[in-house]
Amino acid sequence: MTGLVLKLAPHERVLINGAVIENGERRSRLAIMTPNAHILRLRDAIHPEEVNTPVRRVCYIAQLVLSGDADPGQARMQLLRGIEQLSQVLTDHDSRTQLTLATAAVLEDQHYQALKALRSLLPREERLLAVRTT
Repeated sequence: MTGLVLKLAPHERVLINGAVIENGERRSRLAIMTPNAHILRLRDAIHPEEVNTPVRRVCYIAQLVLSGDADPGQARMQLLRGIEQLSQVLTDHDSRTQLTLATAAVLEDQHYQALKALRSLLPREERLLAVRTT
């Protein structure tokens, strides 16, 4: 079986190609077989008022593509520019690996995978910002 497999908790919501889908009473798995489907777990969604750091800003652009609120072609340059800016600051090996994965995903129009790689940088960014403010 190919495609993305989503494991959903009871009553978890997911946005698939612009439609909000809510899971029932039990855990379930969905196999998304359509290539390039736009999918976003609503529990992972970043709200506009939460876009207050560089990594969150780039994540939000990818999220807008997945929700259908941004054109992938127009968002591509913003994403690549944002990833490049992050790579100038996040220079450790693990961050570079995630940024490389995000870049490759954007170039292949795999915005879900780009968002996944970028989201992995959020805890690191949070720690760096916490150190800077203390």
